[in-house]
Order: sequence, then C-alpha cells, then structure tokens
Amino acid sequence: MKTRIYDTELRELLVEAEYPYRFETPDSELKERVFTIDGLLGKGSYTEVFFEGIHIGYGNISLANPTLIRMESDFETVEMHFALTGDQVTQAGDFDSEIIFGDNQHNIFYVDGFAGNSAWSCDHTIRVFEVNLLPSFFQKYLPESKIFDGFKAGIIAKKHRILSPSNYLITPPMMQTIQKIMNCDRKGLFRKMFLEAHVIELLMLQLEQISSFHHPSSHFNLKKRDVEKLHAVRYKIANEIDKPYSLIGLAQAVGTNEFMLKKGFKELFGTTVFGYWNDLKMERAQAMLVEEGMTVAEVSERVGYKNPQHFSTAFKRKYGFSPGQLKGLA
Repeated sequence: MKTRIYDTELRELLVEAEYPYRFETPDSELKERVFTIDGLLGKGSYTEVFFEGIHIGYGNISLANPTLIRMESDFETVEMHFALTGDQVTQAGDFDSEIIFGDNQHNIFYVDGFAGNSAWSCDHTIRVFEVNLLPSFFQKYLPESKIFDGFKAGIIAKKHRILSPSNYLITPPMMQTIQKIMNCDRKGLFRKMFLEAHVIELLMLQLEQISSFHHPSSHFNLKKRDVEKLHAVRYKIANEIDKPYSLIGLAQAVGTNEFMLKKGFKELFGTTVFGYWNDLKMERAQAMLVEEGMTVAEVSERVGYKNPQHFSTAFKRKYGFSPGQLKGLA
C-alpha cells in the first residue's frame, strides 16, 4: 500500500509513504510519523497515525504560489475528508465531476486506488484533516437508509463515489473531536482506544448531519433558495467570527430577512445563529490558547470580544473553567 504526492510543475516529491496491509503493523502497535515540507513550493508538515484499519492524517502547508499537486495511491479506502482552511479543486477521471473543497467543509468518498490532480490556492495556509478507513470498518457504521444506498453500491462495485454532491460545513462538535484526536497525548493501548473511539464519534457526527439534512421531515418549510442563503450565512460566520454582525446585517448580506434567518437557521441547523456563532468562537479560542499559545487578551480580540473579561465569562459558561485555567493546564 503506497501513497505519493508531488508538485507537478517543480516535479518535487512532497510525500512518499508505504503502509502495511490494512494499516496493521506487525506488532499491532500504533505507528506515527511526520513529513516536513520546506522548499520552493512552501513550508509545512503532515502527521499521520495508523493502526488496524484506521489511518489518520492531518497537516498544514503555506504555499508560495497557487499549486497543482499530483496524488496517487494504490489501495481501497473510505476517506472522511475535512478541509479546515484553504481551497482545493481535485480532478480524477474516475469521478464524474471535480471535487471542490473550501474553508470549513467536509465530505466522505470511496476510492479503489486513486490518481488525480489537485489545485491548491495560496491565499492562506492549507489545513486538512482526514481519516482513511477500510470499507469493512466503515460499513459497520453506515445506517440502513436510501440516502446511503448509492454510496454503498459504489463500495460493493468498487467504483469511486462521493457521498454527497454538496459538501457540508464542519460543526463545532466535529471541530472539537478533531482537536481531541490531533492533541491526544495518551500512550500505547489507551491511545489506540481513544483514537478509535473518537474516529467513530466523528463519523457518527458526519453521518448524522447528512441524515438529518436529507430526512423528509427536515426543513420542510424551507425552499431550496432559502437553504442556500442559510448555508451562506453559516459559511460567513465560520470565516469571519471576529466581525460584529447583527441578525439584520447577516440577513441583508445574503438577501433575506431577519425573521426567515432566525426561524430557518434553527430549523435547518438545530441551533440559533448566535448559539452557533458562540460555539464556534469558543472552539477557535480553545485552539488558540492551547495550540498557538496566545494570551487570553489576544484570543479575546481575535474572536471579536472588546472586553477580555466578557470573553472569559463566556468561555467559562461554555466549558466550566476559565481560559486562564486552561492556559495553566496546557
């Protein structure tokens, strides 16, 4: 089992990796390794962890220029793909159309070997998180539903499939689970147990979101045009969490009214506009405090609070402890 990723213009090999069959190491131990990139293409790193049917990969790269990347693999997999930041457009002959990811989007696809080109933007750092599963592992958790029949048929026929023609936005619970996986510091068997449990949790959140969106009783009062506008609001919030928007301002930005935004957002996403916004701010704040080592005052400003005390109060209301206490544990 092999994967190769290289820059098509510079002919620079970025990643070349071999994996044991079914991601099972001879001694049944968890395997971890880090690839670094530092050259004309840009700078970044990619970390991967794999064991017994599960491969977890995540990384970031700051590109000097828009770049066309060639990706090749020779094994069968179901991939849970999360584009945290950055724009990617992937073309492969085995798919009917381009696979396009923007900031804060996710989807699931199946391939039996892969060869294709992916165009990456250089507007900001590309950050990805992905989980590759054996089809047999994935199918254990795939609900019996017409929603997933086409995807399941693709796996059985060994034909490339993407679960949904439209990507979904990464929710705060998904992001929290991703952060737990990336920051796991347990060792040995306990680490394997933790990672497998949270991979299953993340898969559950993906499938649950897709099932809810497609359920016949879901958003039955919303027109397709309204759904698109609500997704636009959610995307805007996720990418501009520090902006001081009002409900009226958000509604006007996408061409709707305040009443439809409040009612439709709750109906479609199961939370209020400001409930989602606050959850996202707190998730981002937690990552800034722990992963980036920023001060409470810096984080407060980055997530849109003018007063650090107000930020600390909101953070403690969300998590049960203050950002200062979290800094002390980091």
